[in-house]
Amino acid sequence: MEASTVGKIVHETCKIIWEELVDEFMPVPNQDQLLKISDDFYRRWKFPNCIGCIDGKHCQIKCPINSGSSYFNYLKYFSLVLQGVADADKKFIFIEVGSRGKQSDGGTFAASTLFQHIQSNTFLPPDKDLPGTTIKLPHVLIGDEAYPLKTFLMRPFPSRNLNAIRENYNKRLSAARKCIECAFGILRAKWRLLGKDIEVSSDKAVHIIKCACILHNVVREKDGDSDLDYCQEMLHSQTQEN
Repeated sequence: MEASTVGKIVHETCKIIWEELVDEFMPVPNQDQLLKISDDFYRRWKFPNCIGCIDGKHCQIKCPINSGSSYFNYLKYFSLVLQGVADADKKFIFIEVGSRGKQSDGGTFAASTLFQHIQSNTFLPPDKDLPGTTIKLPHVLIGDEAYPLKTFLMRPFPSRNLNAIRENYNKRLSAARKCIECAFGILRAKWRLLGKDIEVSSDKAVHIIKCACILHNVVREKDGDSDLDYCQEMLHSQTQEN
């Protein structure tokens, strides 16, 4: 077959995989499902009232025609941003793909459908007591320093002027937030295409990235948490670097 025919088949297959599997393997969660995710985060990572950890990943692409520097990111290459939210089992519960590489994680989040869901005031579960207390607090996403502090989004305390309580909070948040970093790492390790230029148009690259994310969830649903060794190795290397 001609290369153009193969390319068309790959593109259409990626679109169909996403459309056919998204409702089963990455549906928009309801409040009961978010409460279960929160329970899993506390059980596994000792961070209460957390409904997911959020981060952005730059997916490398060729410079789109007539795009100027809008896709050129701080890492010095052209990219599309994959914004992902992971649960305690490192599965994606939300993804959005297509923001230009120049945009910050905070800006990507503010323009996202997820942000609109949260702003609707019908998405998040009701406030819940912290374990062992009568202190009622909201359910939250957790992110790194690139994200703004909100009632529904927690980030680390700045590294300056940390006391013991704040340092302990940062450690708890960092341990839980590693779920999204591991999810991205597993995704890149399984689908090597995400480790180099995706040499198609930006529109087609979006479909390829979304397809890889839904297949990531399918694999984890079928095989379970089979990447523990990889995650432990990645977290150990990050600790050594820090």
